[in-house]
Amino acid sequence: MAIGTGFEGVLAAAQRGDRAATEVLYRDLAPLVIGYLRANGAREPEDLASEVFVAMLRGIGRFTGEESGFRSWILTIAHRRLMDEFRRRGRRPEEPLEPHEMRDRPVPTAASTESDALERLASAGVLDTLATLTPDQRAVITLRILADLPIKDVAEILGKPVTAVKSLQHRALATLARSLAAGDDLTDSGIETRLSSDH
Repeated sequence: MAIGTGFEGVLAAAQRGDRAATEVLYRDLAPLVIGYLRANGAREPEDLASEVFVAMLRGIGRFTGEESGFRSWILTIAHRRLMDEFRRRGRRPEEPLEPHEMRDRPVPTAASTESDALERLASAGVLDTLATLTPDQRAVITLRILADLPIKDVAEILGKPVTAVKSLQHRALATLARSLAAGDDLTDSGIETRLSSDH
């Protein structure tokens, strides 16, 4: 849930060291950050999120921009901390997702197959299929769904060209479409019903 029109004042107060304003930022962003970290294989997402917010406090005085830019900045920090964890562990994550822990965020409607697929994936019952993706594909899709970010911002967070992010998204959505078409446990979980009611 975005802060909205009050963001500028909250940010300014937090930059002055106001604890209440910092708490507002934390409460707004913590579910998003933890959801992103968990969905992408962090072993201890809450612990890693606390590192993200410590880094936020250290750098908040230098931040300028709007709320969407602030969210992208926080997710950039989260992604870097996640990459640091992977390097410490010496391998890429393969842990399954816990979709009920992720924060659903709608994706803007657009006249394209990919936008429609992203909207359908916002259902918590479908998000567990993200476990079938590569780590890079999963990062792209979760940033698009969880944070409602445009591809340009996702590319900046991941440190990849826009064309590479578009390609990752396209391949990820193709993989997810095949998983859903295969009907793996769709009837039992009720996902099929939810998808048929989406517009």
